[in-house]
Amino acid sequence: QVQLVESGGGAVQAGGSLRLSCAASGRTFSDYVVAWFRQAPGKEREFMAAVSKKFGLSHYADSVKGRFTISRDNAESTAYLQMNSLNPEDTAVYYCAADMGPWSVVVDGLGSWEYWGQGTQVTVSS
Repeated sequence: QVQLVESGGGAVQAGGSLRLSCAASGRTFSDYVVAWFRQAPGKEREFMAAVSKKFGLSHYADSVKGRFTISRDNAESTAYLQMNSLNPEDTAVYYCAADMGPWSVVVDGLGSWEYWGQGTQVTVSS
C-alpha cells in the first residue's frame, strides 16, 4: 500500500496561484498513476488531472485544462498540481489519489482509485 499526504492549500484571491503537493510513502512511487480530485460543498467529487507512472503523460478535465498542470518527481516520491488563474469556482477540498493503472483506463475515465490522501482546503475569494 501507499500513504498520501497533501499540502499547499490555503486562501488566495481570484487570479492568483497555488501549488499543491502530494507526498507518498510506503511503496515504490513510480508503480502508481497519480491523480488530483476536488470536492466543493454540496457537489460530487470531480476529477481534475492524472499523470502517468514514468513517461510524462498527463490527462486533464476540460474544466481545468490550460490553467492547472500536474507533474511528479519520482525521486522525491511527490506529485504536484500547479494551479493558475484561480477563480471562486475552484474553491473545494483537493485530494490526491493513486492507483497501479493501467493508464488507458484512467484516460477513459474508468479508473478505480485505491489510495487517497486526507485532502487540503483551497479557498478562492473574488
